[in-house]
Amino acid sequence: MNKIKNLIACSILTTTFASASNQSIEKVASPASIIKNAPISDWRKLDPNNTLYLELEEGTVVIELNPDLAPRHVANIKQLAREGFYKDLNVYRFVEGFVAQGGDAKETRKPKVGKSAIKAEFYKATKSTQEITLVDDKDGYASRTGFLNGFAVAQNDSATKTWQTHCPGTFAMARGDSADSGGTEFYVALGAIRYLDHNITSFGRVITGMEHIQRLERQPKDESDLAFKNYNVIKDVKVAADYLKEKPLVIDIMKTESESFKTLIKARRNRPEDWFLATPNYTDICAVSVPMRQG
Repeated sequence: MNKIKNLIACSILTTTFASASNQSIEKVASPASIIKNAPISDWRKLDPNNTLYLELEEGTVVIELNPDLAPRHVANIKQLAREGFYKDLNVYRFVEGFVAQGGDAKETRKPKVGKSAIKAEFYKATKSTQEITLVDDKDGYASRTGFLNGFAVAQNDSATKTWQTHCPGTFAMARGDSADSGGTEFYVALGAIRYLDHNITSFGRVITGMEHIQRLERQPKDESDLAFKNYNVIKDVKVAADYLKEKPLVIDIMKTESESFKTLIKARRNRPEDWFLATPNYTDICAVSVPMRQG
């Protein structure tokens, strides 16, 4: 009897390994080929009403906002931008591999229309399951990860809480000890800092211009007011929709619900190129970038 049980167990184990092996060697096109051959219907135009221009002396950073997951933060930063709140302020904190943080370091500038503190939007709660384009159900920080409207997100077991993950380029609102203390001081994630997920409001992502952020000074030359005024100056923050005549926004983003993007996820899971020998059969949400193209 024991021999029969061992034989059955061995058969099941062999089948499992064979299944995993077959899955790992599933052949798909290369990421470059998938992107190149994606039909027009699998692309969308970047919405200028939910796009910011972060204008630095090094160049313009284009940021897509996420009103679905954080509508109050999106509305507030657009108000702050339109009233000129950020003009001539600074990216005053740069921590390598962590964040580049901007706003009013001295906290002396008061908003005219926008608010200096708003209620946190750490996650979106839904009564029913929030559908996402699933990337993986194995993750150290969440039950599942995927994409929603172009943004990398994570969810709880029941998929009734959804939040934007802290991948490189994430645009979020800094806060103090109080959950509802954030409102004006934004930051851009310089690395995958997932331990901030669900602890702070993420409400956008950098589309282009990350290289301008990387060129910023790491620290002021000295602590004098004059040196600080010239340190990583923010020329302005603008809502793209308000400047289309002088600065047309011609950027296409691959739809993350499209078949092309779903195939791209498979290609990232176990890279199909011959150079790759290991097949981890896992996809880190921060390792999947959403393709974009400029007209």
